[in-house]
Amino acid sequence: MRIVVSEFMSLDGVVQAPGGPQEDTDGGFAHGGWSHPFFDPEVMGGAISEAAATTEALLFGRRTWQTMAAAWPERAGDPFADHMNSVPKYVVTSTLKDDELTWENTRRIPGGQAIARIRELRAAEGGDLCVMGSPTLVRALLSEGLVDELLLMIIPVFLGGGKRLFPEDGELRTLELVSTVTSGTGVQVSRYRPVRG
Repeated sequence: MRIVVSEFMSLDGVVQAPGGPQEDTDGGFAHGGWSHPFFDPEVMGGAISEAAATTEALLFGRRTWQTMAAAWPERAGDPFADHMNSVPKYVVTSTLKDDELTWENTRRIPGGQAIARIRELRAAEGGDLCVMGSPTLVRALLSEGLVDELLLMIIPVFLGGGKRLFPEDGELRTLELVSTVTSGTGVQVSRYRPVRG
């Protein structure tokens, strides 16, 4: 399986709480929902639908999983929501118990076993394993060289602070731009793949 990271990202690299005011207020973050004014159904929606078509499973950190699990089941009947609800889901967590995994088809990956278990998933046959949100998990995956593609929707806004996506470990990592398209709202939808040395 390929691991594909799909993110809404501000020009200053912030990925925190693009979906709503209460999504993630850690650190006093006050701009939740910042992506909404820029959403373009044709370009951004098309890229999301295209990614969903090759996604066979979803991978989340705990906080993002909890946000998604609270939102998607009640949207049943919409094709994208039905896809989100039906595909296998994995959540990396040291705190959630199995009986708390109420979102259909969710399996728990214990935090201490995350990298080893994700390596096993990546080595298995299948389509894409898509990661949305989950910046702490994404940083770990990038550090371990486990990300095969980044789908970044770079939104023309500065947020001045918040959770960022990339590791800050001083290591140089080179990416290849696979495709890019600009929406009518100024969002650059870009696909990158790591250049393997």
